[in-house]
Order: sequence, then structure tokens, then C-alpha cells
Amino acid sequence: MNYSKLNLPRIPDIIAHQLETRILEGSLKPGDRLPAERELAVELGVSRPSLREAIKQLVSRELLVSRHGGGTYVTDRLNTSFMDPWQQLVDQHPSLQHDMLEFRHLLEASAAELAAQRATDADLQRLDAAYARLDAAYLGADRSAQVAADVAFHLTVAESAHNALYGHLLASVLRLLHEHVRRSLREMAVNPDTGRQLMEQHQAIHNAIVERRPEAARQAAQTHIHYVRQRISES
Repeated sequence: MNYSKLNLPRIPDIIAHQLETRILEGSLKPGDRLPAERELAVELGVSRPSLREAIKQLVSRELLVSRHGGGTYVTDRLNTSFMDPWQQLVDQHPSLQHDMLEFRHLLEASAAELAAQRATDADLQRLDAAYARLDAAYLGADRSAQVAADVAFHLTVAESAHNALYGHLLASVLRLLHEHVRRSLREMAVNPDTGRQLMEQHQAIHNAIVERRPEAARQAAQTHIHYVRQRISES
């Protein structure tokens, strides 16, 4: 009887797959430094030569970058692969503002719904912190701080959905979204009443996720984007 040869995965390939999974799930984020080789090898229960080979694989695929004498870091390749062309298009064609709002309406409503179903306790703590920073920013007059806090809040919601594509897709357009929010706030000419309504909308999204109400979270996100679209059209 002839037996076919088993194609068992190599140890370095298994290690590389585990590190890929951490990157996709967000436990290793762009810019994060990998633990020291000895520490990571012990954590994974593998030899240092096997770990070294796995890291070389991911470096060759541009998921990791090694800095001489400075360790190994997660790159932002997944976040920036199609960013720059869209940034230029939005800058040159303001009409794309409405397409961006439609995109946010679809993406963020679904992300909020999933976040209400899947967010962990750690996610909810991050969401609380992001909301608190947003609230503080709107109490001040620093427009840049408001934009940064707004983007961070929505990104935290997307990450809490625990869908690899949601988190990385929104992260990949983070700079574009940052510019979009800046334009939105500028065009809406945020006044105290507008700021109050925006914060009430963010609070509704936050509360629905924390209270595990998926449909309410979806509706709250849709209401928020609809309000922004309406205010911009009136500007």
C-alpha cells in the first residue's frame, strides 16, 4: 500500500500565522514593537531560530519592519495601501464629500451594531475613555482636538466590532476620515447648539453599545451621519 506524503506545516510558518492573526485582530497594532526575541519565544513556546525565521517571513511581506538595533515593529501597510489616491481626489473634488458621508453611513452603522453584540469589557473601557475625551474636546474651542477625538471615537467603535476588515478598513481611511471630519465641522460652522446635538448623538451611540442594544446602536449611528449630511447641505 502506498501512502501519500503528509504536508505538515513548518514551525516558522505556524509562528508567522500566529503573529499575522494578532495583527489582524488588532492585538498587535501598526507601530507596536514586538516583545524581545527571548520573551516572545518563551511566550509562544518555540525556539528562537524558528521565531527569527517567522519574523523574516513577515518582514519580507512588509507586515513587520526590523530597525537595526531598535527591534521589530508592525508596519502600517494594511492601513495605507489605497489611502493617498483618495486623499488627493477628495481634495480636488469636494462633491465626493457626499460619497464619503454615504460610505460612513453604511460602514459605521454596521460597525456600531456589531460592537453592541461583540464588545469585550476592555473594549467598553476604551469606548468610555474615547467618549470622555470627545466630551472634553467639545467643551473646549480647539477644533483640531475635536476632530482628533471624533475620529478616535468612531475608530474605537469599529475596532469593538471584532471584524478584522471593519477595523483595518476604517484605519486605512483614517487620514481621509480625519480630513472629512475636519471639513464637516468647518462646513457645519459648529456652534454651541450644534456641538450639543453632536455630543448627544455620540452619547446615544456610546450608550447603546454599552447597554448591548444592537439595533439602537445602528439607528444612533445612522441618525448621527444623517444629521451631519443635513447640516452640511444647509451650509
